[in-house]
Amino acid sequence: MTEQGRGTAAVGTVKVMVVDDHPMWRDAVARDLAAAGFDIVATAGDGRQAVRRARAVSPDVLVLDLNLPELPGVQVCKELVGALPGLRVLVLSASGEHADVLEAVKSGATGYLLKSASTEELVDAVGRTAVGDAVFTPGLAGLVLGEYRRLAAEPAPVAGAAEPRTPRLTDRETEVLRLVAKGLSYKQIAERLVISHRTVQNHVQNTLGKLQLHNRVELVRYAIERGLDDPADPADPVAPAGG
Repeated sequence: MTEQGRGTAAVGTVKVMVVDDHPMWRDAVARDLAAAGFDIVATAGDGRQAVRRARAVSPDVLVLDLNLPELPGVQVCKELVGALPGLRVLVLSASGEHADVLEAVKSGATGYLLKSASTEELVDAVGRTAVGDAVFTPGLAGLVLGEYRRLAAEPAPVAGAAEPRTPRLTDRETEVLRLVAKGLSYKQIAERLVISHRTVQNHVQNTLGKLQLHNRVELVRYAIERGLDDPADPADPVAPAGG
């Protein structure tokens, strides 16, 4: 992970739910996070139980294993991210397979951490996930950004009419979208634009709604397709959007 310990939320205000089918591992993760000051509001041992309990307690961060009985972790992620708009999902998995990482992110996960991570890395990752940062085990972030670009290079699937959408984004929403496409964290965007972290989150949520998109993967693809990640001006990446 990068920027260790930076941009984390006030842990005592963060509600966390831990989902893993191995009781000893699940309890150990919950215990470590509780010791760090997070509010552990629930745990679950299978996918269906996870969906029910998360809907009931509305955690801020879901620490989620992928290999679950009853309902796979990626399906849990899809259902809950769609149902709980404020939820952020940090996958904690033994698998570092590229296909698993990309499937998790496409399902709405904010980050992906391997179970080989230290307790300190886990605590840092949960705190950063809570404030909207995309947190990945070293080496995986580049994989995900590469997939964004690969998807953007492919023709978008046709859904109904072929006419392009022309949503009306504000200048600030466009600025935020440009920085998201460049791979900046929400904290970095807030610092660059001299606005609060919450304001960045609100702009992203508003933009997702206007564009009828579902997660950050789709948002980055949309931005890259329109050239909003153009690196030609690295010293001033927030030049006014065209128009």
